[in-house]
Amino acid sequence: MEYIKPLIRPMEERDIEEIAKIEEMCFAVPWTKSMFEEEMRNPDAHYLVAELAGIIVGYIGFWKVIDEGHITNIAVHPGFRRRGCGRELIAAMIARAKELGITAATLEVRVSNKTAISLYESFGFTASGIRRKYYSDNDEDALLMWLRL
Repeated sequence: MEYIKPLIRPMEERDIEEIAKIEEMCFAVPWTKSMFEEEMRNPDAHYLVAELAGIIVGYIGFWKVIDEGHITNIAVHPGFRRRGCGRELIAAMIARAKELGITAATLEVRVSNKTAISLYESFGFTASGIRRKYYSDNDEDALLMWLRL
């Protein structure tokens, strides 16, 4: 399969419909369109989308909290996984975080999501704890991970 690098750009209001569809495909308890609309009004929230041939195939969001970046969500459309989109989104998020003076990034990931954990580790994220029963759909624990920038 030929690698085509996605265009990574800031999320815009017009993207929310497509992002909400991807969210529903990827998560047991998806965020709603109104939640993403609220994020667009939050001055501390930063969202990026991955676009291929004009189609949004993924997104990542984080909040700037003082000098930390708290990754709120990342998702890639199931039909576009394993093509480097997630990797491109994380790399762009890290670059944006550095521009904002962020010195560390954190996220939670399901302990069963070995693929995502491996991706995060490839960027240097390390496990630092467990959030017990973090996920409301099945009470699964979350692995807390940090990256020093």
